[in-house]
Amino acid sequence: MTDATDRTDQLAPMPDDWRRALAVVAHPDDLEYGCSAAIAGWTDEGKEIAYLLASRGEAGIDTIAPAECGPLREREQRASAAVVGVTTVEFLDHRDGVIEYGTALRRDIAAAIRRHRPELVITLNHRDTWGGTTWNTPDHRAVGRAALDAAADAGNRWIFPELVEEQGLEPWDGVRWVAVAGSTSPTHAADATAGLERSVASLLEHRTYIEVLTDQDPEAYCRGFLTENAEATGRRFGGRPAVAFELFPR
Repeated sequence: MTDATDRTDQLAPMPDDWRRALAVVAHPDDLEYGCSAAIAGWTDEGKEIAYLLASRGEAGIDTIAPAECGPLREREQRASAAVVGVTTVEFLDHRDGVIEYGTALRRDIAAAIRRHRPELVITLNHRDTWGGTTWNTPDHRAVGRAALDAAADAGNRWIFPELVEEQGLEPWDGVRWVAVAGSTSPTHAADATAGLERSVASLLEHRTYIEVLTDQDPEAYCRGFLTENAEATGRRFGGRPAVAFELFPR
């Protein structure tokens, strides 16, 4: 039997020669389900990470009207980010559930990239399915694709010239990679050992959403989900709990 550390499908370590990252997702809790253990480890190292959410998740809870749900989920997201050392959380206010891929979304994300000047952009699975078995949501697909495109848009002054003219946002061509969490074709991984407990606490901050999502005890649910995924990824990362990414160099 081949030892896990000798397997040919091992994931490469994520690059660490960067200082700033921007995480771009559709909803509150997307990062907590996807990669907050990695983010906790990176902020421990002094890296600067900002969150950009396309919506406030206002359509996510059937029993709470959007006008009430949006501010609630925003508060939970800010508290969740703080647990893993992220203090900058921005919302674009695209409408939850019907986020559209297109130039408006690309422009908003490109503007944020120019503001924050990241070397790494992080996003979530942009493909049609999760592993060919479960249909992905339109919001995830739209935001993931737009983030990949906006990483290039941000560096071209002739795409969205109004960002310079109206907002004074000069081009930023410093994005070196886009890392996609939740991909079924991962290429790299980040060690989750130091950040795993905080990732559980971070997901638990979305308690209102989790309590309508599952009948399980919230802490047991969060711990089980995140630990199982980190351990499964770790089998391709030298046996260490890990968060997987599909890395697109630029």
